[in-house]
Amino acid sequence: MSDFPFLFGVNEFTTQPWSFEEDIHRYRELGVQAVEICEVKLDPARLDQQMRLAQESGMVISAIQPSVRTFFGSAMAPDPEEPAARFRRFEQSLRTLAPYAPGTVFVTNTGAPPHGNIRRTMDETVQALRKLCPIAVELGVSLSLEPLNPTSMNTESAIWTIDQAMDIIDGVGHPAVGLCLDFWNIWQQDDVCAAIRRAGEKINVLQVSDWRTPYSPTDRLIPGDGDIPLHDMLRATADAGFRGSCTVEIFSSNVPDSLYDRDLKTVITECRDGLDKAWRTA
Repeated sequence: MSDFPFLFGVNEFTTQPWSFEEDIHRYRELGVQAVEICEVKLDPARLDQQMRLAQESGMVISAIQPSVRTFFGSAMAPDPEEPAARFRRFEQSLRTLAPYAPGTVFVTNTGAPPHGNIRRTMDETVQALRKLCPIAVELGVSLSLEPLNPTSMNTESAIWTIDQAMDIIDGVGHPAVGLCLDFWNIWQQDDVCAAIRRAGEKINVLQVSDWRTPYSPTDRLIPGDGDIPLHDMLRATADAGFRGSCTVEIFSSNVPDSLYDRDLKTVITECRDGLDKAWRTA
């Protein structure tokens, strides 16, 4: 991947069967350049030891996924229920983990709109992010808002397009919040490459995998094995000015041919090869 314009990264959801320690050691052995940490893999009793292991791995901690990362309810993290309590949990994650990863990005999303009230959810997400941005700046990190695929509407998200996410980001009006661009989530948006280019410098997290008609909401493929026009979207992301980590984020639960049942080292190698091929096509 000599001319690939991004660092090659892996999100820990991609290797759910491995422990946190296995993730760090094996990613490093496989030449992974950046790790996206998932707080749910951390043991509170050993958090300092685990985060120091990540710090000393030589990999960039490109982003962190808090255990509670939405301000409204979420199927992946249903508790606590109240938005104020969820805000406090997100802030706690910021204050606990940011000191180990200066300059990293914390990923967030709206959560599911209560009673289908998307407007309320978007408005209150703006308010929550306005409160969190100064805290992020104080801690030396930033935030990234992720629109999710329509398969996640009413369970995880109130937004499903880049433009909706940018409406919230613009409403916050603070440089500490940017856009998490996950190709699996937004590739079916109309004129997606134009939307990526419009987002420009606001893109601060890039996640990749590939798409087939899903067996479950957690059914993603190795880049290059599905329908996403990766070459066009990678080029658009580069044109937008992003030069951070291109992070593989794969979920593969409740499917008949789960990637979690395969040799995960081979999965990571194939992900790197798939991205390299897509870029060379671009």
